Amino acid sequence: MKHMRWDNLSAPPDEGTPDGAAPAAPPLPLALPGAIARTFDTPGFAGMTFYEVRAKSIINRVPGQSRVPFEWTINPYRGCSHACVYCVSGDTPILMADGRTKPISELEVGDRIYGTERRGAYRHYVVTTVRDKWSTVKRAYRVTLEDGTTLVASGDHRFLTERGWKHVTGSMRGGDRRPYLTTRNRLLGTGAFATAPKRSADYRRGYLCALVRDADHPGSRFRLATGDDEALERAERFLADAGIGTGRMPGQPVRAGRRSTTAIRTARPGDDEAVAELVSPADEPTDDWWLGFLAGSFDAVGSCRQGVFRIGVTDDESLRRAAEALDRFGFRWALDDPGNVNRARQVRLTGGLPERLRFFHLTDPAVTRKRSIEGTALKCRARLRVASIEDLGLELPLWDITTGTGDFIANGVVSHNCFARNTHTYLDLDAGADFDRRVIVKVNAGELVRRELAAPKWRGAHIAMGTNVDCYQRAEGRYALMPQILAALRDFANPFSILTKGTLLLRDLPLLRQAAEMTRVGLSYSVGFVDEALWRAVEPGTPSPRRRLDAVRRLTDAGFSVGVLMAPILPGLSDDDESIDATVAAIAASGATSVTPLPLHLRPGAREWYARWLAREYPHLVPRYRRLYQAGSYAPQAYQREVTARVRMAARRHGLHRGEPGDNRQVPEAPPAPAAEQLSLL
Repeated sequence: MKHMRWDNLSAPPDEGTPDGAAPAAPPLPLALPGAIARTFDTPGFAGMTFYEVRAKSIINRVPGQSRVPFEWTINPYRGCSHACVYCVSGDTPILMADGRTKPISELEVGDRIYGTERRGAYRHYVVTTVRDKWSTVKRAYRVTLEDGTTLVASGDHRFLTERGWKHVTGSMRGGDRRPYLTTRNRLLGTGAFATAPKRSADYRRGYLCALVRDADHPGSRFRLATGDDEALERAERFLADAGIGTGRMPGQPVRAGRRSTTAIRTARPGDDEAVAELVSPADEPTDDWWLGFLAGSFDAVGSCRQGVFRIGVTDDESLRRAAEALDRFGFRWALDDPGNVNRARQVRLTGGLPERLRFFHLTDPAVTRKRSIEGTALKCRARLRVASIEDLGLELPLWDITTGTGDFIANGVVSHNCFARNTHTYLDLDAGADFDRRVIVKVNAGELVRRELAAPKWRGAHIAMGTNVDCYQRAEGRYALMPQILAALRDFANPFSILTKGTLLLRDLPLLRQAAEMTRVGLSYSVGFVDEALWRAVEPGTPSPRRRLDAVRRLTDAGFSVGVLMAPILPGLSDDDESIDATVAAIAASGATSVTPLPLHLRPGAREWYARWLAREYPHLVPRYRRLYQAGSYAPQAYQREVTARVRMAARRHGLHRGEPGDNRQVPEAPPAPAAEQLSLL
């Protein structure tokens, strides 16, 4: 059992449902047996689950191997509600690994679907796995493309365009500034997926007509042999639907390198006439019959290799039927005629991947190995320019998934999914999006702090908060644990420091003032850069850098000395002189007393998430990051010294003291700021 990792937690008694909350029943993490799981109707917490636990202890000793110099910390939360959720409508068809489609709302964790990965100059389709799935309710927008493709998504959702990832909505300036779709953008993909055929009686007859047209009929007994078990199973089902029983038998021996075959034959000699009638061509074929005929033809004598789709035709009659069927549904094709009696003619589908997918989805052949598009380059020129973006004026249930590649194929276009960090695995929670969607709340944190501060063995050591998980994340607005914690620290005159990205800290300004009269209080904000486009990409669920610096100004106006941890500084993205100078200038203007630079460090979990994000958004930087972080979580000392020196020079230019690494973590006579520890990227 893994419960020992969280033996200091136990479940609270059921005290009923608070206002605005509804008990949820998702599977509980193994390490949190009996915890109360709640979801809230508030839009800001849509799609999130809060696990309310009664902890046995709250003041925790920092592991000895940690680089931070303080010993004690308080974390009222595990997990973080800072990150955003990106969603699409529940009926959006997703391209599955077997070549078929399934609505996103029907996907399950573990399903194999298509995503993309960059190889050289192009992205390529690859099979990936659904790692997580969730729903929320958000304002919905309809995106319509030039070819008629429609997608319903939230304004936060991102699609891949010829100019990179773009949100559905955004702005050129202000707090909503971020890359967003316009009618000048073209999405990447093949366009809308065709609707699968109905398995009607006519479809079944058409399929069998094509599949058994060359079947061997020794004597009076019907017999069908094929090397593809999926086609054979479908034939058995369709014959059974018509009341015709079959049995299996070994196929004829095959040459080396060829697929082995299995055969079916009628169970009763009298059924042969029924089979002959069933597979005879229809006098007036319906659309369903022709769709079944095309699917059976592909399963029987079709192939799709290296992007070339062909169906063999043995004589003029089979050519006439294939041509009539393809023409009926608007497929473009060409005839490959070798002019040699020993080589069969073949009908070749033209139009590239969009037409091949349209054939597969419209007709639904049984043999999935022939439907694979893995490795195909994403470079077709489909008519996917954005025609319109319509605000539907209402909130709808929307869905999102997490995949191994970071994206998926939604109704024929490449769609972004949501990622998170590997900081929950010790709770037996998912290493991906659970960090953002499943938050552990120690509901008795306030009373525990008071009890542990009163213990005779406690010696009044400095306590750092916000260095692992932000204690002023959005969930604090719901649970309000920090006022109780601050009141206890005030009453026991225990020194403490807080590092945060959250502007909710201002709510507790009166308590902070009272505590500062009794003990040493250190306050710091984390602001790594002021570029709002970069903030939207890397820290989308946090208050903007400008809002954080406004909070610094209000705290300094209230008499606090507030330090700023300039973290994380991102190599190649925010470590240039222009970015450093702009950030330090804004920090100085906020009234901060010091700035402490901290280049990005990538611990396990965050490392994998960030690497995938970087490869998608800034692939040209991947080689540089590999060099910088090849030895572990931290950039080389030489790089850290160079960045620190440039921040120091910018601080001097703007009249700002540059904190030494660690001086925001120490406990000097003056009020200390908290540790120079990088907060979560999201």
